[in-house]
Amino acid sequence: MEDILIKDRIQQLKDVESTDLWIDENFEKKLSQVDGTTAFERPIAEMHSIAELTSHLIEWRMEVLSRLKGNPRGLEMSDEANWRTNDLRQRGWENLLQDFHATQQDIISFLEGKDDSFLHTAYPHADSSFPHDYNYLLTGLVHHDMYHLGQMGITIKFLKMQHLDI
Repeated sequence: MEDILIKDRIQQLKDVESTDLWIDENFEKKLSQVDGTTAFERPIAEMHSIAELTSHLIEWRMEVLSRLKGNPRGLEMSDEANWRTNDLRQRGWENLLQDFHATQQDIISFLEGKDDSFLHTAYPHADSSFPHDYNYLLTGLVHHDMYHLGQMGITIKFLKMQHLDI
């Protein structure tokens, strides 16, 4: 069986995490620019903090992994867990970072050893009006990660304007 596509998806997940990308950014670079204080700050009231963005990414990574395992949809856009607020302070920045990296590794570990036929398998719980396969879920996850990586960049830029020491 072919494994070209699945290896590519795994590499994309690794790339956005810590590889030197053409866009010259990755989560490792961005997240290293905040600490246990600034990660929870909203530079503008309507803007998500880095901790909130990180939590959001964790939730969707866990959701995608659950779906890749064939489970029904769990997390919906309107769910409270989708956007947790700064009550995340109780969880702690180091714990959030640990969970963030662990969820990425959990997905990669799950995918390793699978072949391209897995990606072309229809997600059994997709809405009949929008059937899709596991490749769609993984591609969407990478796009979602990249979108929020950019959002983190904007948030950090605003934080730097407020705190000249970060």
